[in-house]
Amino acid sequence: MKKVFFILLALLMVNGQWSMVKGQTEVTPGVTFGKKFGVTYILPKTELVIEATATKQHYKPGKFSLYAERYLRLNDVKQEEEMTWTLEDVQVKTIGIPDPENIYFVEMKDRTTAPLMELTADGIVRSINMPFVGEEKIGLPPVLHQEADLDPRSFLTEEILMANSTAKQAELVAREIYNIRESKNTLLRGESDNLPKDGAQLQIMLDNLNKQEKALTQMFEGKVTLETVHQTFRVTPAEMNNHVVFRFSRKLGFVQADDLAGEPIQLTIVNKQVIPEQPAAPTDGKASRSIVDILTNGNKTAIEGVAYNVPGKAAVKLTYNHKTLFDSELSLTQFGVREYLAAQLFNRNTVTKVQFDVNTGALLKIDR
Repeated sequence: MKKVFFILLALLMVNGQWSMVKGQTEVTPGVTFGKKFGVTYILPKTELVIEATATKQHYKPGKFSLYAERYLRLNDVKQEEEMTWTLEDVQVKTIGIPDPENIYFVEMKDRTTAPLMELTADGIVRSINMPFVGEEKIGLPPVLHQEADLDPRSFLTEEILMANSTAKQAELVAREIYNIRESKNTLLRGESDNLPKDGAQLQIMLDNLNKQEKALTQMFEGKVTLETVHQTFRVTPAEMNNHVVFRFSRKLGFVQADDLAGEPIQLTIVNKQVIPEQPAAPTDGKASRSIVDILTNGNKTAIEGVAYNVPGKAAVKLTYNHKTLFDSELSLTQFGVREYLAAQLFNRNTVTKVQFDVNTGALLKIDR
């Protein structure tokens, strides 16, 4: 009787090398390992993903900044262009990546049911005998609606444009700003000759006057442009104390860990759960081996069962300028062990449903 198996993803050995093959949602032939049929899957190892958010503030002085105090009574207006950065937020997350030292082969035998094994695009086991959930959906970044920049020159009168000196232009622009303010006060007091018919029309008129005032005032006090910048750093977990992940400068923003122009963002990881080594799964009287060992060392049998991770706990702390940015316990595979689901769970008398955490390889749910 011909055997058929559900396989969504598999690693095949082609010409002595590994190649990634993405499976289909339909019934497909089983993967062969020598003369055996089965599924090759990978357990993940953990990486820390540090997501940092900063605001870049760019100040550009206005054309009439020298006359800001004389005509508009604006004090301390900067005369030089300036760039400053502010670190807003830092988050630490975990992500699972394929562990090349933990690749396993599950053989499908006559006395077992053919399980539906769902793998990620990287070959990490996601579930056994669970409904197909499809590919991961990556959310689109939110669309930011920013107010369009106003060109102050579009509000300048002919008299202002024809002025023969910068000082005279500044004086005329300041006078225009005061006229706009007076017009707003007249509308609000109801003293205008052309009063709006209703509140909506009044609001439209006030909004237009506010835009004009803002654009002309920027010619004196300058303009500040804000930009949000996201940066991601990845770290392979291990016990460490005050490890410099990256540096941050108020003038330059994010800089490399070895660039002393910035202040260090330091990472400390402490293993909180020392788990004793567990005995390996039985392999017909031999020690369990990954498929890497099988290929390297010759005729050796694959494990009898399904391997999964039991991650350990670690205290993860991130600091900057003696302030704590992140302090929490995370599950890390590097501080855990591997265990195995017995092959008897997948015999003909029962259908066992299993769900794994693709970030850690941990067992999330098992149903019989």
